[in-house]
Amino acid sequence: MIIGLAFLALMVLLFLRTPIAVATGLVGLAGLAAFQGWPAALSQVGIIASETVLTYEFAVIPLFIVMGAFIAHSGIAEELFRACYALVGHWRGGLALSTIVACGGFGAVSGSSLATAATMSRIAYPQMKRYGYNTPLATGAIAAGGTLGILIPPSIALVFYGIMTETDIGALFMAGIVPGILGMFLYAAAVLWTVLRDPQAGPAGRKMTLPERLRALAGVWPVVLLFGVVMGGIYGGLFSPTESAGIGAFGALLIAALRGRLSLRMLRTSLSDGISTTVSLMMILIGSFLFANLVNVARVPQALVSGIEAMAVPPLAVIFLIILIYVVLGCVLESISMMLLTVPVFFPLIVSLGYDPIWFGVLVVVVVEISLITPPIGLNVFILNAVLRDVQLTEIFRGVVPFIAADVARVLLVVFIPALSLTLPYLLK
Repeated sequence: MIIGLAFLALMVLLFLRTPIAVATGLVGLAGLAAFQGWPAALSQVGIIASETVLTYEFAVIPLFIVMGAFIAHSGIAEELFRACYALVGHWRGGLALSTIVACGGFGAVSGSSLATAATMSRIAYPQMKRYGYNTPLATGAIAAGGTLGILIPPSIALVFYGIMTETDIGALFMAGIVPGILGMFLYAAAVLWTVLRDPQAGPAGRKMTLPERLRALAGVWPVVLLFGVVMGGIYGGLFSPTESAGIGAFGALLIAALRGRLSLRMLRTSLSDGISTTVSLMMILIGSFLFANLVNVARVPQALVSGIEAMAVPPLAVIFLIILIYVVLGCVLESISMMLLTVPVFFPLIVSLGYDPIWFGVLVVVVVEISLITPPIGLNVFILNAVLRDVQLTEIFRGVVPFIAADVARVLLVVFIPALSLTLPYLLK
């Protein structure tokens, strides 16, 4: 009864727009007090807070956030879009394809879906409208492409999952590469299908000359080099994910300096954004760990395992039930909130069924990606609506429909072909 009331109270607080850190922290504290008494519950607040802040793995988060902030202010996004446009912009739907690839590249170094969507909406949308793209395809490509930032490493969502489940973050980064690239191809297929049905939705752009293409491609070497150093160092065993985050942040700062974008104002803005975001994420983690402790004290995972064993439900049916729960929650909760609320419950169940924790982490993030563009609370859609004030929400949601279908196809591929997620981690282990 206590745990049922706790979940009900949590959902009510979230529906009332209570910050996720406050909601999970209050419910977790009250629930623990009901089980163990107030002295024990209050002591856990201090223990969890100190352990969360002082953990070595947590240092990955602020460093990757600062790296993304430096990259966002260095003009790399414009160079990525220009390079992609130079290659495929002259195709029908080529600007939308360029946007998808540029979003994937920018997401790979920023680690943020929201930052990717906000940045590319300012860069790609005016160009697509200039060449006569219809609004649903233009905004749908940006909103969907922005979701790639949550999976392609360095991914803050995978860092969260790794910290919560004590799973190797480097292995999770490796596991996210192939599904992330697969997402880019499936999104490209959605664009091509859209322009095949309606050729006027995405007219072809201007075909660049060979020298123009070479100059455009030359502008992206810094981001390729930075990604290669950060990810190659992890996979090659040269340094840990935390060390790679520090090297990546310094590399991004160096790129900004070499491109003439480094200034005292830019440095102050980037560090301020990094500090505020890190503190917010820290508070969210503390609240979620309090709630996770309540779930463990109430033995919810063990009860789920016992119930499934008693019903003799096939493991694959459990996986699809979990996916369905995420899809439903995605209609009312944002992505990180869903992960923090559900992973403590589902993870022990998945392990007991014999599934690989790394594979499940990738699956969770892929499913959570869908929530970023599904109504009524698709954060990427609302980011676009805030940046592009003349575009209606209905047009953006209409534009993301083909990309949601592509995401469903990717979820099915990840479920039925685990090698997509697990081959790289085990080859490079």
